[in-house]
Amino acid sequence: MASTTTVDRPQTSTTTWKIDSAHSTAEFKVRHMMIANVKGHFSRISGALFLDESDLANSRVEASIDAASIETRESQRDAHLKSADFFDVEKFPTLHFKSTSISIIRHGELSVEGNLTIHGATHKVRFTVEGPTLPSRDPWGNTRVAISAVTKINRKDFGLTWNAALETGGILVGDEVTITLEVEFIKT
Repeated sequence: MASTTTVDRPQTSTTTWKIDSAHSTAEFKVRHMMIANVKGHFSRISGALFLDESDLANSRVEASIDAASIETRESQRDAHLKSADFFDVEKFPTLHFKSTSISIIRHGELSVEGNLTIHGATHKVRFTVEGPTLPSRDPWGNTRVAISAVTKINRKDFGLTWNAALETGGILVGDEVTITLEVEFIKT
């Protein structure tokens, strides 16, 4: 008589969390005329976090940003950034990120690597992430978590190469761009 043995597999507890775009921001800053930083943000963000509560390393995140939602508090600059010189929002309407790995740096700090697509070009980036926070219930009964994340990219890697030489030397727009995310997620 043959006996069968079952192997207990650990149960994973993966939950899905939708980005709350009303309480999330995707900001950037870049050098202007080599003397100061100009900041801007994108106002339309969507996506989800698939959180493995038993092992954060098995979690993943995916997010999209509407490129036409760029705002820098200067309408002419915003129009230029939306044009073919920069984001070319007619041809490339979204920026997209999809994680490939998540690792714990130390308690409360993660490294999230993934593929970032801007202007049709995809490159690996690494975000340093604070969070996710402990779950919290809002007044309407939703459960929320939040993260803060930062990375730096070279805009030229993504085909954003437009620039102008300055009369005094140097360039109008710096190459290094700092991206900062403040994102709230709602459990679905």
